[in-house]
Amino acid sequence: MIADWPELKALALSLDLPGVTVAHPWGHEALKAHGKMWCWWSPYEDAAVFRTDRDEREMLTQADPDTFFLHPHYGAHPLVLVRAGRIDPGWARARLLRDWRAAAPKRWLKGWLAENPGHIGADA
Repeated sequence: MIADWPELKALALSLDLPGVTVAHPWGHEALKAHGKMWCWWSPYEDAAVFRTDRDEREMLTQADPDTFFLHPHYGAHPLVLVRAGRIDPGWARARLLRDWRAAAPKRWLKGWLAENPGHIGADA
């Protein structure tokens, strides 16, 4: 299980996806994919923040409230928090790949996937 930001950041960077940069929005380190917030640790809770739609967030928080939860700061946004030490690396990897693809400009992604069929991002 992933216990902190350095571990989550290392997992995200190990995917070796193009268009990923380190940023410091609001004074906290985060990773951006194609200029959009992609991977970060909440400054409000000891937890990672992941994108999700509201229906999935409700399902996750009801199914496993010890792992998934919501801080009031994020309530208006399609995000869910995952508690430190309870982040399954396989779940996080799949989520990061999905979100990276969603952030990519569609024309760029189509070309990149065609040129990199064996790359991990092409399998997402």
